[in-house]
Amino acid sequence: MDAFEFLARGAEAFIGVFNAGGKTFVGFVSGILPTLIVLLTAVYAVIELVGEQRVHRFARWAAGNVITRYSVLPLLAMFFLTNPMAYTFGMFVEEKHKPAFYDSAVSLCHPITGLFPHANPGELFVWLGVATAITKLNEHGGAGFTVAKLALAYFIVGLFVNLLKGILTERLTVLIAKREGIKL
Repeated sequence: MDAFEFLARGAEAFIGVFNAGGKTFVGFVSGILPTLIVLLTAVYAVIELVGEQRVHRFARWAAGNVITRYSVLPLLAMFFLTNPMAYTFGMFVEEKHKPAFYDSAVSLCHPITGLFPHANPGELFVWLGVATAITKLNEHGGAGFTVAKLALAYFIVGLFVNLLKGILTERLTVLIAKREGIKL
C-alpha cells in the first residue's frame, strides 16, 4: 500500500466515525426524543392536575419513616422533578437524613431510566447501550428475556438497593457525626 492509499483509507475511517455518529443521532431524533418530549409533557400535566401542594404533602409524609424515605421519596423526586432537580426533595427530610437521601436519590438515576427515560435523559446512553445489546442478542438466538423485562427487573432491584444504601448511609452518618462530635 502506497502512502496515498494509506492516507485515503485514514480519511475514510475518520469521516466514517462521524457518519456513524450522525446515524445514531438521527436514530435518537426519530426514536427516543419524541418519547422523552411526550413523557415530560405528561409528567408536567400530572403535576398540574394533582397540584404542587399535594405532591409536597405526600413528599413530607414519605420523608417520615425510614422505608419510604429511601424508596418512595427518591422515586417521586426522580419521576416528577427528574435529574438534577430531584435532589431538591431533600428539603422534606431532616438535616441528619440528607446525606442518605442524596445517596438514595442519586443511585436511582440509572435504574429508573429503563422505564421512565425522562427522569435522567442526560445519561440515557447507558440504558440505550444495554437495550441495544439485548435487542441484538434477541435477533441472534435470544437473550432469554425482553428489554421490557430487563427494565422492570433493573427498576425493582434498583429500588431495593437504594433502600439498603439509604439505611446504611443514614447509620454511617450518625456514626461519623458522633465520632467527630457533630450534632446534626
